[in-house]
Amino acid sequence: MPELPEVEVVRLGLEQHVVGRTITTVDVLHPRPVRRHAGGPADFAAQLAGRRIETARRRGKYLWLPLDNGDALLAHLGMSGQMLVRPAAAEAERHLRVRFTLDGPAPVRPDSSQPSRFELRFVDQRMFGGLAVSAGGAELPGEIVHIARDPIDPEFDGGLFLARLMSRTSGVKRLLLDQSLISGVGNIYADEALWLAMLHGDRPGNRLRRSDAARVLAAVRTVMAAALAQGGTSFDALYVDVNGESGYFDRSLEVYGQEAVPCSRCATPIVRVAFMNRSSYFCPTCQPRPRSRTRD
Repeated sequence: MPELPEVEVVRLGLEQHVVGRTITTVDVLHPRPVRRHAGGPADFAAQLAGRRIETARRRGKYLWLPLDNGDALLAHLGMSGQMLVRPAAAEAERHLRVRFTLDGPAPVRPDSSQPSRFELRFVDQRMFGGLAVSAGGAELPGEIVHIARDPIDPEFDGGLFLARLMSRTSGVKRLLLDQSLISGVGNIYADEALWLAMLHGDRPGNRLRRSDAARVLAAVRTVMAAALAQGGTSFDALYVDVNGESGYFDRSLEVYGQEAVPCSRCATPIVRVAFMNRSSYFCPTCQPRPRSRTRD
């Protein structure tokens, strides 16, 4: 599932290409992506037609486009969702689910002439993602008020996060995945951050020294910044920016997906274990499993 860097890359693309445009028409080609919109597909389309997109925002893995009437178009990409900017005349993608026709010319691309109209397309092969109109949600949609700020948010309270992290008995990886504690961190970047911080994911939060907890937060920020600079992590063609281009942070992954590959720090083979119906990857030498039940 796309995590903070991948979603932020999409947000930046939307900010560049669709802000200031007006949605002229909306075509819902499959009802499932708008299943969380209480009024159904027809109401979803009617509420958005004629609305101007004011900006593009994100909290954790959620995106929203504030509209000129105070509402917002809220989006979650799920496992395979894509927000693509395309010329209106471009061939429809195989898994195109919702099409937004926007006023004005498409963004100029060096390899093509400038079309007269363009579209924002929501493409989703597996359809775990979704769209909805959030009434009055321009500043912050009510549907995501429970989502914590993310570690690259200027208003993220690092001190409060550390205190909460160190008060919990769950393993530190499980805590990093708790979107009510810190948002935007998923399986990939949790493993990468814990490797960088040299801590095992099973280490309970209440057994971390403050220096350990601070090192985890610093590692999360470092990994996120590096991934964002490289366009995120793309393991296949599903994770792309608004132009359909893939990120390449997967080439820089130290542990995630690297089972049996020698650790770049100590040469010990990376280990994979089952974790919450997924997998965790770590170096057994650099990240030894916790033993004692007392805080170090």
